[in-house]
Amino acid sequence: MDIDLWFWRLDPPAPRVAELAAHLAPDEAARAARFVRPEGRAAYRTGRGRLREILASYTGDAPAALRFAQNAWGRPELPGGPAFNLSHAAGWAALAVSPTPVALGIDIEGQRNIEPAVAERFFSTAERQELDRLRGPDWAAGFFRCWTRKEALIKGSGEGLSLPLHGFDVTLTPGAPARIVASRIPQLVPRNWSLLHLDLHPTFVGALAVEARGTPINMHVREGRIPLADA
Repeated sequence: MDIDLWFWRLDPPAPRVAELAAHLAPDEAARAARFVRPEGRAAYRTGRGRLREILASYTGDAPAALRFAQNAWGRPELPGGPAFNLSHAAGWAALAVSPTPVALGIDIEGQRNIEPAVAERFFSTAERQELDRLRGPDWAAGFFRCWTRKEALIKGSGEGLSLPLHGFDVTLTPGAPARIVASRIPQLVPRNWSLLHLDLHPTFVGALAVEARGTPINMHVREGRIPLADA
């Protein structure tokens, strides 16, 4: 199964922002205008505009002609495909695209200071126990491995935060293969889902979740490169 990955900065020069903004639908343009800070407006226009350009390269349509739908939980979808999922953090956007119909999710996060209480609130008992065995930089790395893997999975499910993050267990120890260890949620059957760790930068991490049902996954970076430059 082929999965294409696209990475781009959300702060291009102003002429490029204007070019991308021209692709937006009226509701997207209105949402961009509601951002108070200029950099927020530019980042949204860049993210959505480039998303449209990329997906249009698969469909053969003009970027502005794409019409998105939403599932029952508000996840954007493109009727007729391709399957896609978008994430953004710390000035970067990451897009996963599958030319064939499949459930997939991607999440990226820049490492930052995190209070242990966040893990206590959102992680499962098994994950907290695994995290407690780590110290210093390994603790932070473990936290963000866990967070991005869980986010990628719930995004891939299509149901987002309607699913409890503590309802399933993922690996998080640096160096251990990414996988679902156990699940108490019917939508996330461990043997059906593949998790891939994205080592984007020493301080930037990501995860890709695909309901591949045992089919091997081939990742192709179509834009940007891993590790990300200047992350």
